[in-house]
Amino acid sequence: MFNAGFADPVHDAQQAFRAILDALARPGTTHALASAQEKIGTISADLSSVMLTVTDHDTPIWLSPNLLNDITRQAIGFHAGAPITSDPAQAMFAFIEGALPSLDQFNLGTQDYPDRSTTLVVALPALEGGSELILRGPGIEDHWHISPQGLPDDFVTQWSANRDLFPRGVDMLLVSGGKVMGLPRTVRIGEAH
Repeated sequence: MFNAGFADPVHDAQQAFRAILDALARPGTTHALASAQEKIGTISADLSSVMLTVTDHDTPIWLSPNLLNDITRQAIGFHAGAPITSDPAQAMFAFIEGALPSLDQFNLGTQDYPDRSTTLVVALPALEGGSELILRGPGIEDHWHISPQGLPDDFVTQWSANRDLFPRGVDMLLVSGGKVMGLPRTVRIGEAH
């Protein structure tokens, strides 16, 4: 019924995992994902690559409503076995395509367990060509410019509120065109003027 998610599951998952780690270690830089052979249900190949790499039966996930249907549920069950939650605050990973929900509705972690927060994996139209943003913080020598398309108008304000919660807060992976960009909660994001 379903094909293998990756052509070479072990090698491709390792490549995707390395890309995700590098993206979070060097915020704002793009890294090539190993491509899934097929979409998982209605989930794009980019989101599917991350899902195949970071989820399993112990990883509750949340899907944006436009991705959630019976075919997707069956495909996730087959490929990852990850339980799907309807409560974003219960998810370890959230897979989002389309409108980005408010960041504060996800699990922000606790002071004792900040690592239990949700990581948002967001499919965007492109990782460049949008409004220019400036990144500063750990993993960035001085500052870095990014211009992803498809983030909400109030993204910088939401991100600032998220960063103010440190060590709590969500982390984000932006995906598009076979690439991933990381935005860990430690990074400061401002608008270019």
